[in-house]
Amino acid sequence: MYLKEKRKDVIRIPPERLGEDLTELSQELTQHSFEGKIVGDKSLIVLTTSITPMGEGRIVHGDGAVYQDVEYDALIFRLDNQEIVEGSVCEILKFGAFVRFGPLDGLLHISQVMDDHIDVDVDNQRLTGKETRRDIRLNNEVRARIVTVSVNERNPRESKIGLTMRQSGLGRLDWLQDNIKNKEAS
Repeated sequence: MYLKEKRKDVIRIPPERLGEDLTELSQELTQHSFEGKIVGDKSLIVLTTSITPMGEGRIVHGDGAVYQDVEYDALIFRLDNQEIVEGSVCEILKFGAFVRFGPLDGLLHISQVMDDHIDVDVDNQRLTGKETRRDIRLNNEVRARIVTVSVNERNPRESKIGLTMRQSGLGRLDWLQDNIKNKEAS
């Protein structure tokens, strides 16, 4: 889920950058320091805007750098267990599919695709149900529920996110539309 929040933090201004315009430098260093990083509540900072240096910086003895307080608006992406997400299938492997939602990917294991035995066709990039003949292919839009989250704070793109589509209201989006049409026709 995307959220916008006001944040306060500290940036380090290296000694060789002292004397540059503080506002521009604060913007550059805040973006570099925080965008794409996981913060304390396991949220990924996607974007920083409205960056304002606050007060005077502090010099730490023996470092020579200035530590400057900054206030900024952050667009964050937060994952919660049991949250419903919609995304696009970006890769099919022998053990399932990766679904991209927001800035991260989640694994949809073959056991969590549907209540049917799954045939995996890696060459043609699809997962097919033996009895239902429904399939999942690259770029299909799907709705899934997050069942596990293990955030990698050093490299957020390597976080482990488990997904399921084995419940009512989840699946490939066109399957869900077909289900609605079938119920209306009944």
